[in-house]
Formats: sequence, C-alpha cells, structure tokens
Amino acid sequence: MDGLSIGPILLTGFITTLATLAAWPVTRDSRLFHFLMLAMYSGQIGLFSSRDLLLFFIMWELELIPVYLLISVWGGKKRLYSATKFILYTAGSSVFLLLGVLGIGLYASNEPTLNFETSANQSYPVALEIIFYIGFLIAFAVKSPIIPFHTWLPDTHGEAHYSTCMLLAGILLKMGAYGLVRINMEFLPRAHSIFAPWLMIVGTIQIIYAASASPGQRNLKKRIAYSSVSHMGFIIIGIGSLSDMGLNGAFLQIISHGFIGAALFFLAGTSYDRIRLVYLDEMGGMAVPVPKIFTTFSILSMASLALPGMSGFVAELIVFFGIITSQKFFLIQKILITFVMAIGTILTPIYSLSMLRQMFYGYKFFNAPNSYFFDSGPRELFISISIFLPVIGIGLYPDFVFSLSVDKVETLISNFFFINKKFS
Repeated sequence: MDGLSIGPILLTGFITTLATLAAWPVTRDSRLFHFLMLAMYSGQIGLFSSRDLLLFFIMWELELIPVYLLISVWGGKKRLYSATKFILYTAGSSVFLLLGVLGIGLYASNEPTLNFETSANQSYPVALEIIFYIGFLIAFAVKSPIIPFHTWLPDTHGEAHYSTCMLLAGILLKMGAYGLVRINMEFLPRAHSIFAPWLMIVGTIQIIYAASASPGQRNLKKRIAYSSVSHMGFIIIGIGSLSDMGLNGAFLQIISHGFIGAALFFLAGTSYDRIRLVYLDEMGGMAVPVPKIFTTFSILSMASLALPGMSGFVAELIVFFGIITSQKFFLIQKILITFVMAIGTILTPIYSLSMLRQMFYGYKFFNAPNSYFFDSGPRELFISISIFLPVIGIGLYPDFVFSLSVDKVETLISNFFFINKKFS
C-alpha cells in the first residue's frame, strides 16, 4: 500500500459502515442485503490495496455482482432496467481492462509479470502504449463516469436503495479515477502526456454539461447523480493537469466527493422514507415538519456547491491552482479551461439551491392534511453528523489528506517528466 491507496481505503471503510447503518430500515431479506454490501466492500478494499494487475482486475469484476443484485432486488420500479444497464456498461468495459492487463502482463517477457512495480518500470513502444492507454481509459471512463459513458449512472442512482447509492456515489465512482492514476498515469506516462490535454477538455465539458443537465431532472436522486458526474469532472481535470497540485487536488476531490455524495444520497433517501415522493415538483414545504433533515440537507448542499470552509471548496480551488501551475500547457489554454470551469462552479449553486427550494420551501405539504412526519431520529442524525465532520475537518485542515498522498504524487510527477524527457 502507498499514499494513493490509503485514502480511498479509509473512505471505503467509513462510508460502508455508515451505509450499513443507513440500511437499517431494509426488512426484506435484510441478511442477504448486508451480506451483499459487505461483499461489495471486500471488492473495493481489494481493488484499492492490490499491488498486482490480475488481482486488480478480479476485484474490479467481483464488485459488479453484489451491485447488480442490490439494484435488481431492492431497487425502485424500473430496477431491472437500470440493473441490466449497469451490468452491460460496466461488464462490457471490463473486457477492455482485461485486454490491457493481459497485454501489459505478457509484453516482452517469457513468463507473465503482473506485479505493479515491474510493470511500472517497463517501457513500451509509443504506439503500443497508446493502444493500452485507450483500452484502460474506456474501462475507467465507464466507471468514473466520463461523458459520454455516464448514462448508466442517473438510472442506477434513481432506482437503487439509498444505502446502495451511498456506496455507488461514495466509492464505486472513485475506483475509475483511482485506476486512471494508478495504471494509466503510472504505467503509460508517454501516452498520458499525449492524452492529458484531451482529458482536461473532456473534464471541462463534463462539468458544464452535467451541471446544465441537472436542473432538468425531476427525480431528486437523478439530480444528485448529475451533480456527481459534474464533480467527477474536477478529478479528471486534476489528473490531466500533470502538476503536483492538480493531482493532489484530484485526490482531495476523490475523498471530499466521497463524503458529500454519500451524504446527499442518504438525506434524499431519508426524505423519501417520510414522504414517499421521488419527483421534486410534487414536493415542497418540508422545512417546517422536518427541521433537522432540512438543516442537514442545507448544510451538505452548501458543501456540494463548494462553500469556503468545506472540503469541496479546497479540492476545487487546488485543482484550479494545479491548472495554472502546470508546465505542460500554454497560457491561453490554461485561461480558457479555468474560465469554463469557473462557469461550471457558477452553475453548481443553481441546481443545488433550486433543489433545496423545491423540496423545503413553499406551502404544498404545509397545507396537506395529516402532514405529520417524524424528523430525523438519533441513528439518522448520527450518520449525517459523522459525514459532516470530516467534510468540515478537511475543509479547515486539508493537510490531513495531503499528508497521505503528497509523497506519492511527487514521485509520480517527477517520474513522469523524467521519462518524457528521456524519450523526447
């Protein structure tokens, strides 16, 4: 294990524990439900801690089966459709991952070497490196979701039970970003320097596109899912920026969004448990009957739109600095990308705040007969506060996370420039 994997591993343990607590109301086959959640957990921990390409691939695949079952058995009305769509996308993209793993393992040696250390020191012809890179990129682009491979995500989130959504938004999406750094950047540095500008362009398009598509969603969970896609754009830009700061910012955004995404889905689920409504235009006026949910939802929406003092703000700010300090790009490119990203950060409050307005303000429920709901109980408050504390903690003192990743990021970037100099 090194600095890159320890952050995601801690995040996985933390979010899974809270998601199992959140799954308390599941009464149908609850033993199987918790078993599948723990199976998913073992796949994720295995992936983040693997130092071997074949183990990486096996864990990547192992993780799909529990998710499929969790969606198709405990999901909403269109659960089979979204579970099938999820498995087709992710299992289809895994073929490219397997081909890349086998290609790297079998290249230029009589017996296959799948160890990370030996593969990272191996050099390939540029053309071959680009082919490997594209294969891995497709596999990770589906999981992270990078547009245009993101369409499984809103459907899956819209139908899955909210504790499953916490694991999907908190950890599953981060596996793709982790793979991009761990394999594409570390093993294939020359191809990465060719593709980095394109990654940044796709990342900026993704931020704008998802932030613009989000207000159009009637379904609450789909709206939060699009906000996840938008926030993943910052991670992709950080990975493409080829600077210490950008990569550290991407790493911080992985951790930060893991907390915030999980929290938003949890709160959306707790609201659904009370009012049994999915569509935002049917909601309204919830602030008076459920003030605790209203407060926690408001605070975490603010964290999602990168309010200073919260982890999202620090992460996005450092990605901005990462672009500006990058040595790879011309000034005009940096200015353009920063400008477009800034528009994305302006669009984010629009959908976050309109979501809050539609849910909690207005008079709809207020006038409704028997509009008595239970507010958050101690269990739900405990989950909300447990997620909120690290968000504030990282926002005020981001060195917590940086101290994990900074050494590994430095060696990655210096190796990167060293190899590219050597071959240029």
